[in-house]
Formats: sequence, structure tokens, C-alpha cells
Amino acid sequence: MCYHICSPITKENEPQPKNIKDKKMTDTATQPVTQKAAKAENIIAIASGKGGVGKTWFAITLSHIFARSGRRVLLFDGDIGLANVDVQLGLTPKRDLSSVFSGQSTMADAITRYDAGNFDILAGRSGSTSLSAIPQERLKAVGDALVNLAGNYDYVIIDLGAGIEQNVQYLTSLASKCVVVINDEPTSLTDAYAFIKLCVTKPHMPDVHIVVNSAASQKEGEKTYAALTRACTNFLNITPPCLGIIRKDNKVKDSIRSQQSLITKAPHTTAASDAAAISIKLLKHDE
Repeated sequence: MCYHICSPITKENEPQPKNIKDKKMTDTATQPVTQKAAKAENIIAIASGKGGVGKTWFAITLSHIFARSGRRVLLFDGDIGLANVDVQLGLTPKRDLSSVFSGQSTMADAITRYDAGNFDILAGRSGSTSLSAIPQERLKAVGDALVNLAGNYDYVIIDLGAGIEQNVQYLTSLASKCVVVINDEPTSLTDAYAFIKLCVTKPHMPDVHIVVNSAASQKEGEKTYAALTRACTNFLNITPPCLGIIRKDNKVKDSIRSQQSLITKAPHTTAASDAAAISIKLLKHDE
């Protein structure tokens, strides 16, 4: 059953993830993460539950805005098999995370500088070995290295893979806070709910915050947020705070097509202004 914004929420229609990987997501979500992760206070994980809601775009935009405010920023592409941070920015890294996971290079050696945004990137590799195939002990070693590397930065942003599989859980647990990006699609709400449920029921997981992306208006964005939090309040007894609402903006697609950050291509557009307001909240929270 899809969870619609207008639907009354009862115990019988608790939101469940809806996509082609339902069975796999359910199985892996119920398994414990066997390795406890180190954690860094300056790591922020960006999640969505479902793909296609603008998670990677938001991670790039947030990284760029933080860098423009004078912060040292590393953007970590946490989805090796379906990585696209480098693609969205028109970069061709000499090394990427696949070489780190294989032991062919250190994490520091795999960093690529994004000069236009003045921040660093650890890129993944699309179409390469899936992150789910990485052994847990190797993933933990890379996670520990990332936490150590975080000491060189003011912020490390992890662009998580979609879904709630075990390795996504592990990368999430490295962060002190997790921003869940949603839109008004029923599948976005159900999968975001599943991810949030995981965060509040598993140990060592970060605090959760919500960003509504591509909203038709501020009011519509508030309705989308209310739909998600209604489920969270009824079934999880929590109300994750809303960091902000990013209104729909055609300049976002233009920037992605041109393989540029929105902050480079159209820094004064609606979506850029909304994202900047969210970044200010995060910066104030950390003061």
C-alpha cells in the first residue's frame, strides 16, 4: 500500500518501502551491523531511502555553500556502484573509492579537488563493484580512515546510496547527523519513513533531520513534511525536525545538464537561496 499525503494513518497502513528491492531491503535491514563504527561530529550523511529525489544534487550544493562560507569540506560519494557526484560536476578523477576499497591507494591519495567549488571530493565509480559486495571488515577499515580524515576538515558530507541495506547503515552510523531528502511522491515518503525507522531503532545511528526538495511551493512542502512526520509521530513516537524546504527550480536541471554546481551556474536562484538557508541552520546548530 502506498502512503498518500491525504491518507489517514493507522496501524494497519504503516508505511513500507516500495521498490523493486523490497525483499532485499527488508532482509538486510533486519540484520545487525556487525561492526561498530567510529564516529565524527563533523560528518553529515545525506540520505533519501529512494533514488531520484535530488539527494546527490543537495549534497553537492551543501558542500559548495559550506566551502563558500570558508569551511574546509570533503564530499564522500558513498555509493560506489551507482556513483554520480563526479558526473554531475564534470570531473574525471585519476583515483576514486574503488581503488581505496581494493587497497590500491590510500583515501588521501584518492581525493580530487573541485576547484570551481573550492572543496574536495572522494568519488565513487559508476558501474563498478557494488558497495554491497564489499566485505564488512574492509568497509570498516575505510570507515575508520574516513573518520580519521575528517579531522582535516570542518565538514565531511557523505552522499549515501539509496535504500537501507547493511552497508548504507554502516556509512550512516559514521555521521553525527543525517539529513533525509524527500519529495511529495508516495514512494519517497514510504522509503524515507523506512530509513528513519532504521535510524531510531538501531544503535549508534545519528540524529535525523528532514529536507523537502522540489516542492511546488512553501505550503506544499510543508504538507509533504507533515505527511512524513505524521507517520513518524504515530509509529515511532518521534518528530524529526525540518531543516527547510527547497522549492522547485528549473535552474537545478540546467546545472545538472551542464555538469556544474548550481552555486556556480545560478547562485541567486530560488533553489540556491533555499539551500543556503538550510546551510545556515546547520552552521548555527554546530556553533
